[in-house]
Amino acid sequence: MRKLLLMRVFFIGVCGTAMGNAAVLLKKLGHDVAGSDAGVYPPMSDVLTEAGIDLFEGFAESQMLDWKPDRIVVGNAVSRGNPQVERLLRTREIPFVSLPQLIGEDLIGDRPSLVVAGTHGKTTTTSLTAYALEQVGSSPGYLVGGVPLDLASGNELGGDESPFVIEGDEYDSAFFDKRSKFIHYRPCILVLNNLEFDHGDIFRDLEDISRSFSHLLRIVPSDGFVLLNGDDSNLLALPDAPWTTTISVGQGEANDLRIVDFEEDAEGTRFRLLWRGEEVQVVEWSMPGLFNARNLAMAFLSTVLAQVEEPDLEDLFAQSALPDFSACQGVKRRQEILVDKESRVVLSDFGHHPTAIEGTLQSLRSRWPDRRIVACFEPRSNTAVTNVFQDRFADALSLADVALLGAIHRAEKIAEDKRIDPGAMIRRIEEVGKQGRAFAQNSELADYLETQLDDQPTLVVFFSNGSFDGVIDRFAKFAS
Repeated sequence: MRKLLLMRVFFIGVCGTAMGNAAVLLKKLGHDVAGSDAGVYPPMSDVLTEAGIDLFEGFAESQMLDWKPDRIVVGNAVSRGNPQVERLLRTREIPFVSLPQLIGEDLIGDRPSLVVAGTHGKTTTTSLTAYALEQVGSSPGYLVGGVPLDLASGNELGGDESPFVIEGDEYDSAFFDKRSKFIHYRPCILVLNNLEFDHGDIFRDLEDISRSFSHLLRIVPSDGFVLLNGDDSNLLALPDAPWTTTISVGQGEANDLRIVDFEEDAEGTRFRLLWRGEEVQVVEWSMPGLFNARNLAMAFLSTVLAQVEEPDLEDLFAQSALPDFSACQGVKRRQEILVDKESRVVLSDFGHHPTAIEGTLQSLRSRWPDRRIVACFEPRSNTAVTNVFQDRFADALSLADVALLGAIHRAEKIAEDKRIDPGAMIRRIEEVGKQGRAFAQNSELADYLETQLDDQPTLVVFFSNGSFDGVIDRFAKFAS
């Protein structure tokens, strides 16, 4: 059961998606909650205000102290130099924790946790799993790091003893806790979707990030489960976890749960799921790509396992209710269609890693085979703005007919010899016969789209983990 010792909890950096959703859950538990941020902004500010959470603009010490909190939660984006943080460190008058520690201790507690980890697909798989558990009557709690289209909100407490579903981010927990966030979540069921190098600002290389995943494996209990993408060579290279049960998921014949007969066209996506050779479900849905088929397979198996205390793997699917994903829409800003007209289709996608961009463009080509595809990419994440993936980004974007590169986010903060080179990317794209152009300002890219595209039926997709300086909304409105 949850602890009912009520407190006054103050969040520094409350408007981030994870921080805001966690603040709302604490409020639902009965705690008094407040928070501060620079540029308190919607939609999260609206969500927080509707939940009855006090919001403060800026980080003045007096605002935090006058509210008289019992505990402080320090956000991952908050760093040294923040006035409220400096006051905490100087006086130690109020206890403080990282957000992942708070989630692990106060929101998950002793509930069975279902943690979705991996370089790609965490948010979508978390949302699909929470949806599936709701479908079969498990009353899950969950925290989704995005805006789910199949759930009432991005956060829910669920039943006291029901599973809690959360995406396990490998990024560090706070400026004072450099462990990956997922270490705090103590998974009973651990989903490992995939593993690639990312977050070059905190990990040195693939070996470094793999080490963090191996630490996560070590805390899965003996009666727990690891669901592993059996087609991912980097995951297969992780150390064995003989203390728990590992189940493989993927297309390859060696996997326990297989995705077979995958097809995609303008009508949608179709495939079958086989459990150790026996068909357990036929899926027909609208969500795009093989990557989402993998996300569904993980959510499907997680939901089945979570329903039985000691599942018999030989007769697994006779013991549980099976979820139906046919109506699922996924998560906002994941291949989200903003405009769908005969002349123009406009999509927004959160893709900021070359593998994700490649998979999305392959899916779009299957869905819209007769359209010209224009891919607009904003180098924005801490890894995307460097030259680590420069060639891979260019190769992925060359799957489109035209690649348009936006401005490098905060380019002045990256050493020139480490910074991504849009000119070199365009040359590489043109070498394979595709068109490309780079822009110094994102507004110039918007101008180009509005004035230079001819009347040929075209699909324009925007890849960014940010706002693209308003270009996405601007062009969607123009194309409408």
